[in-house]
Amino acid sequence: MPKLLDLFVIGGGINGCGIARDAVGRGYSVTLCEMNDLASGTSSNSSKLIHGGLRYLEHYEFRLVREALGEREILLASAPHIIWPMRFILPHHKAMRPAWFLRLGLFLYDHIGKRKLLPGTKDVNLQTSKFGKSLKPLFKKGFEYSDCWVNDARMVVLNAKDAADKGATIKTNTKVVSAHRVDEDSSTGIEAHWIIKTQNQITGKKKTVKSRLIINAAGPWVDGILGQALGSNKAKNLRLVQGSHIVVPKLHDHDRAYIFQNADGRIIFAIPYEQDFTLIGTTDRDFDGDPSDIKISEQEKLYLCDAASEYFKKPIKKSDIVWTYAGVRSLFDDGATAAQELTRDYVLRADAKDNEAAVINIFGGKITTYRRLAESMLEEIETKIGKRAKPWTATSTLPGGDFAPHEFEQIVSKLQGEFPFLEKPFATRLVRAYGTLSWKLLGDASALKDLGKDFGHTLYEREVRYLIEHEWVTNEKDVLWRRSKLGIRFSTGQNKKLKDWFKKNI
Repeated sequence: MPKLLDLFVIGGGINGCGIARDAVGRGYSVTLCEMNDLASGTSSNSSKLIHGGLRYLEHYEFRLVREALGEREILLASAPHIIWPMRFILPHHKAMRPAWFLRLGLFLYDHIGKRKLLPGTKDVNLQTSKFGKSLKPLFKKGFEYSDCWVNDARMVVLNAKDAADKGATIKTNTKVVSAHRVDEDSSTGIEAHWIIKTQNQITGKKKTVKSRLIINAAGPWVDGILGQALGSNKAKNLRLVQGSHIVVPKLHDHDRAYIFQNADGRIIFAIPYEQDFTLIGTTDRDFDGDPSDIKISEQEKLYLCDAASEYFKKPIKKSDIVWTYAGVRSLFDDGATAAQELTRDYVLRADAKDNEAAVINIFGGKITTYRRLAESMLEEIETKIGKRAKPWTATSTLPGGDFAPHEFEQIVSKLQGEFPFLEKPFATRLVRAYGTLSWKLLGDASALKDLGKDFGHTLYEREVRYLIEHEWVTNEKDVLWRRSKLGIRFSTGQNKKLKDWFKKNI
């Protein structure tokens, strides 16, 4: 029989990978199991923001906002390659919230958290500022404040990589088929534990694992795991909310993002995306279906186009859309009437009787607070199987992020200096994805030809092989849509070229 693990984590999203990383770093033995690719669900379909949640202040979620703002600073320092500061322009719309109310909210936003690295709020004259040129002339006054951008899928992968580097086992494309409890038996020295059966989705290979605890971090599938694989609870704990985004050609030439108020009380963002595009989102509507089969609706496309067109001089039409994506947020069902009013806070709940092996479930949460959620989970774990070591992630860096946020351009210049065949956009893309691990990826290359087959848009065979070896990649979609966002640039022919390469080499 296999050895007894401390933790078996179900779910390879940000919460599962964050917990696996924290736990293995404290000395627990950990296996993580993800039925698809890492970050293939909610975690790669976010608005790509590390933020406090300005609008949550209206719902009096002060604790959540304070925690998120504190985490914003910690995460920026821990991963300056995949997270960077972003300034947001909030135009005042006279028909919406009054200007004094917005200023008060932004004052709280500046001071309720521990802001050290990011500049505070200031007023903006949209009639004279370049940030008002793309907006309708009726918007005369605005505010500028700070939050951060994050490459969400890479955040997940780097947490998994750090966990694996520290000794965790990460299994992708592996589904939990069933799990059952074994009771404690003091006469034989057997402690309460789980026996978990898994199956690889690609090879069909089955495996049995034993673990003291199960951490159910399956996101939208949490209730399904409880009812089907674990057979322990068929209650409905989640309210699934669909959030959709559209991407259009770049709407303005500066580096600021916009946050717009809508007549329905919601807000949307218009954010610079991948140099040549603008990302617009998100929606909030209840979802009732299979989370693995989600796509933006025609109604949501129109909603986002109309909401953005309320502010921009040039109307945004459906025909402008070059890409869309949608994700399911698994929020704790707190009984709120409207989807946008549901709490974004997380709830951890253990399911076990006395002396039984426990499953600890995660309901809700947001990418900004994943590290704190992991620390809270470790407190729960300690009550079940004992304490191993102190919290450590607040002062650590993710792989490749061992430099200060202001040193990013220096790292790019250093990479170009040592690999002079790299043009600036190529070097920048590598550092934005891999940070100081770019050197490991490039290895002994002295010319572009040393990088192997050219798939287009600075993607070469050497990088693909690195991703297969170090980041659990198994197909072209993993590369183009999660390890990078190059898919938005790839033509049908280029996509096929990469897909064919995988068929021959994997």
